[in-house]
Amino acid sequence: MDVLAALKKTDVLSGLTAISPVDGRYGDKTLSLREHFSEYGLQKRRVLVEVRWLQMLAASGQLPQLKPFSPKAIAALDELASSYSVSDGERVKEIERTTNHDVKAIEYFLKERVAALAAASPSEAAYGELQAASEFIHFACTSEDINNLSYALMIKDANERVMLPAADAIIAKLVEIAHEHAAVPMLCRTHGQTATPSTVGKEIANVVHRLRRQRACWASAPQLGKIAGATGNYNAHLAAYPALDWAALAGDFVRGLGLEHNTHVTQIEPHDGIAELFDAQARFNTILVDLCRDMWGYISLGYFKQRVIAGEVGSSTMPHKVNPIDFENAEGNLGVANALLHHFSAKLPISRWQRDLTDSTVMRAVGVAAGHMMIAYSALSKGLSKVSVSENALAKDLDRAWEVLAEPVQTVMRVHGIEKPYEKLKELTRGKTIDAESMRDFVNTLDIPSDDKARLVALSPSTYIGIAAELARQI
Repeated sequence: MDVLAALKKTDVLSGLTAISPVDGRYGDKTLSLREHFSEYGLQKRRVLVEVRWLQMLAASGQLPQLKPFSPKAIAALDELASSYSVSDGERVKEIERTTNHDVKAIEYFLKERVAALAAASPSEAAYGELQAASEFIHFACTSEDINNLSYALMIKDANERVMLPAADAIIAKLVEIAHEHAAVPMLCRTHGQTATPSTVGKEIANVVHRLRRQRACWASAPQLGKIAGATGNYNAHLAAYPALDWAALAGDFVRGLGLEHNTHVTQIEPHDGIAELFDAQARFNTILVDLCRDMWGYISLGYFKQRVIAGEVGSSTMPHKVNPIDFENAEGNLGVANALLHHFSAKLPISRWQRDLTDSTVMRAVGVAAGHMMIAYSALSKGLSKVSVSENALAKDLDRAWEVLAEPVQTVMRVHGIEKPYEKLKELTRGKTIDAESMRDFVNTLDIPSDDKARLVALSPSTYIGIAAELARQI
């Protein structure tokens, strides 16, 4: 049984009984995060870090009492880490009920498993090696040495395997829309009023351009780690082995986990890198909120139509309703996610003296923010897949907005030195209804070269789009 299946099978909660919608109503949208951000996910990475630390200490050959392991002993440790199961997690929780300390429970679990291997196969030398090395499990470590690395691995894995792919899928869908509708003209609305036209594709391309910048910040945010002891000075390490370059060993170890080594720390890794990551995620989400609100407005204007899904109900009393619920759901969940992300990035880098436990309880909620992000990304993806552009509605809106051509007309008038062109167009158009005929009549009165006059007469709101189509196709 795979991890996700095991988690689902042993979960006593249901969509009806869960307190949080992340694991309740929207549990199907967040299931892929469970192996990363659940208590099990944290335990599994703690086991991995403890095993890798023991293996590195032995492999260094610099601790006389800890000889390098045989290939079979190394393989046995690898198996302990890779096969860590939900039932193993339940055993750790049993131990924790006695220790009242979650990381110490992991240490005792590993020692218990090593002892069990040796007892089951007393003639197996590799297991004897591990039993002899048992007290080097969690050697010179404070709990936060294990925790900071485990959380960094959780976040890194979730980003790479789940969250960034979901973000990329949204970007890819927006690129598809931008290219498909690159040349479809659309009336813009600055301050909510009619304004210089663009194209549907160009306006979507703007969003893609912004998202890609923040996606790059998100993906490149450093994942830092440390394993420097109780106050970051390798005190216990040097007490045991004063001749070793512990800082160098720690750096090699942290980098070997795929993380960046933080050389100057207290008991905790100070979370500055995590704050950078969460700030980047929040900026990405803010752009999506902007998109959701714009799509909501465009649907209201009729620029986009929503596909009707058989059996769906838009209102309990108004049968005709087809509401933009996916964009509303996404906006709401993005807001919840960002509230958490902003709190994380503001709180986590702050610690009283060398450490307090406020970061510990806050870090346990990082999966909640990720859950609301995944709920939002799922809703937004669904919403984008259900909309289609209404070129007829766009064309009608443009044809009612001939006043937007006041901009190009007065600009050409400036080129030819006509006095007060802006003021003349303001008098003609401001607060008035302008149609094709009245605009063209005005142009025909102008004392400008015939070719410019012909170009302005031929212009319409739907053709006054600049290089919008070209910009859309560049994305």
